[in-house]
Order: sequence, then structure tokens, then C-alpha cells
Amino acid sequence: MTRPTLTPGKARGLCATSSPEGIFKVLALDHRDSMRVLISPGNPAAVSSSELTGLKLDLLRQLGCETTAVMLEPEYSIAQAIMTRSLPGSIGFIAAIEAQGYLGNPAARKTSLLEGWSVEKAKRVGASAIKLLVLYRPDAGAVTEEQDELIRQVVADCARYDIPLFLEPLPYRTDGHGSVDDSEFAAIRRRVIIETVRRLAALGPDVLKVPFPVATMYETDRAVWADACAELDEATLVPWVLLSGGDPYELFRDQVDIACRAGASGFLVGRALWGDFVAASPERRARVMEQTVRPRLAELSQLAVDHGRDWGDVVALDDVTERWYSSY
Repeated sequence: MTRPTLTPGKARGLCATSSPEGIFKVLALDHRDSMRVLISPGNPAAVSSSELTGLKLDLLRQLGCETTAVMLEPEYSIAQAIMTRSLPGSIGFIAAIEAQGYLGNPAARKTSLLEGWSVEKAKRVGASAIKLLVLYRPDAGAVTEEQDELIRQVVADCARYDIPLFLEPLPYRTDGHGSVDDSEFAAIRRRVIIETVRRLAALGPDVLKVPFPVATMYETDRAVWADACAELDEATLVPWVLLSGGDPYELFRDQVDIACRAGASGFLVGRALWGDFVAASPERRARVMEQTVRPRLAELSQLAVDHGRDWGDVVALDDVTERWYSSY
């Protein structure tokens, strides 16, 4: 298997978002409407932009230095974090470029980029990497081809500006009924996710950010989990990391352990880490941070460092000569 080759800019971006051991321990704060739902389940539309930004910056100030990078979006967090000096200079940030975020309409299926935002602008403002979330099914015919074309466009833009791409494919139900968390989809989840990884790795992303390949609510055999993660690792040509999605923390912790032992290079964690903090009353948040959130992050980080694979073992680096810059 030929290892993908990284250019200097992409190599720097991955170094800036990972630990010295080559492990990604990333705090995901690029949530939009899904964070509003946690703050105010009964009336998410009532959550103001300033409240959303305030919570993101609070989490960033408290946890940023304990991570290797943070994932942000331009509407409520990128410039705000930079201009308030809430983003530590010691960590990189990964810029989301899609419009719909984590509560996008699954019926839409076709990803759109955020209007007025681009890979070029993200690089100009100092992003270390780009993140693109796509709703994806490898068996969806013309819709899949359209998603592939968008991915190729973003891959080309990232190559042009020499910045790495974290690609996040999320499965959906092609029949338009039910949920990817139900028992019916559980029967095909492994096949769909692994075929997605195999297909998308060939399009040129630098890191794949993937959901766990087993529906752990219905399949409790850890040997099956490990086998599925090993199959996923075999299917991808590029480094991969595990996303938390909406799973409870304890379940995600066990998934990180098994995924990293199978070859994952770490994790990107959002709601499973800080969901309880955001949902708590302002008076309780300091206690939740110290008693729940920080211990969770420390535990996940240790698991990833102990068992994860250095992303540098998966890729190759360009040979460097003293005149490398003349053709760069």
C-alpha cells in the first residue's frame, strides 16, 4: 500500500494540531444549532449569538491548553476567539467550512459551503487545517457523485493553499425514514461506514474523521467492535480519528480505546465531553468543569497517547533539498 505524501504546509498543519507523539486530541467547538439545543432544549431559537459565542470562548479558555487543537467555525468563534485572545497560541485550530453543521437537514443530503467563507480565508486568518462535514452514502448514486465533486473541489483548494483537510462523512438513511441510530440501520452501519472510508480516502483528504463503525447500542461484544475498527483501519490510506457524535461519554471512552488500539490517531470530541457543562445552569458550570469535563478530557487523552498510532507512521513526507523553496 502506497503511503500518501505530505507537502511542508500540510505537514506543518498536522504537527500544529497533534501532540509530539503524533496524536490528535482535538476539542470540537464548531457546533451551531446542536449547541443551542443543549443550552435550551425547549426553545433553542431563543439562544442568542452572543450567548453561543460566550460559551464557546469559555470552554476554549478553560480547556484549550489541555488539547492539541480546537475545531471552530467562522460565524460564532474563529475571529471572536482570536480577537479576545481566547485561543492559545500554543495550539492549532481547524476551521469548518460547511454551512449546515451537525443539525443539517438529512433530507437535503447535499452539502453546501458557508457563503462568504473559503479555504483561502481560513488560511489567511491562521487556520492550521480545514474541516469539511458531508452527509454521505457510498450507494446513493447521483447524490454521491455530487458530494464527491464537492470534496474534490475542497481537496483541490486545500492543495492550492497547502493546508490539510479533515474530512468528516456522516451516514444517513437513504429511505428518508427512521434514524441512523435505530436497529434497522445498525444492521448495515459497519458496511456503510467502511465502504465510505474506502471510497473517500482515495479522493485525497489528509485525515478522515469518522464515526464508530458499530452500533454499540445493539452490538455489545467488544471483540466485534475491535474487528470492525481493524477492518476500517485496513480500508483507509490516510490517518483517521474517531468522532464522538452524540454518544454518552462512557461509551465514547470505550470506543476511543478500541479505535486507537486498531490504528486511529486520536479523537475529536465535542458534546460527549462538554455537553453536561453547556446544559448546566451558570451557577453549576464551574463544578461540572472540574468534576466532570476536565477528568474526561484527561482520560481520553491518556488513552489516545497510550494506544493511538502516530499519524506520521501512515504518511510519507516529501524529500527536502536546499532549493526546495524555488519550486514550492
